[in-house]
Amino acid sequence: MAAEERQPKLCFVTIGATASFDSLIEAVLDIRFIQTLRDARYSELRVQHGKQGKLMFDEFVKTHRRGRHSTGDELIEGVVVGGFDYKRRGLAEDMRQAKGGIDGHVEGVVISHAGTGSILDAFRANVPLIVVPNTGLLDNHQQELADELARQRYVVVGRTGGLSASVLEIEEQRRHRKPWLPLNHRDGLTPSKRLMAVLDEEMGFVD
Repeated sequence: MAAEERQPKLCFVTIGATASFDSLIEAVLDIRFIQTLRDARYSELRVQHGKQGKLMFDEFVKTHRRGRHSTGDELIEGVVVGGFDYKRRGLAEDMRQAKGGIDGHVEGVVISHAGTGSILDAFRANVPLIVVPNTGLLDNHQQELADELARQRYVVVGRTGGLSASVLEIEEQRRHRKPWLPLNHRDGLTPSKRLMAVLDEEMGFVD
């Protein structure tokens, strides 16, 4: 089914603003992964690839494009594929589109590195979230954070070698997903302080 015939459904991928994550970019720019998105009725893959990931993105699109969508983005395996470095105004709009309810979008997914800022943005949008720890970073706690949030059923932990399975897991869990606690929850904590509390109380540190 062509992307134009589906309800808009976005898979938004972000590596954050501070560090490259080439293995995540490579994992989502894979024909088998895009076919999984297509089969799960996603209409669009949007990748925040950073400066270093731009060459990889451009080469993939040049090799695999099969047409151009009305947005100007490329059409690959029936999925609209677009990308950008970063947005100075932030990624909240992309997160909200992935959540659905805007411009006819149905709920999709965000795939993110395990940085606290990106995780909080996704939690604020209440969008299903796959967290992929960047294990190439030194002295970081992304894996511990991702594992703890998964244990509490807030996220699905993905790995660069198995993102198709993570997308299918999100689709299975969509109706039973545990939302991040709202701002006015009785514990009195803001979302950012609540995430810091998870880090502090469950793992003994604040990143």
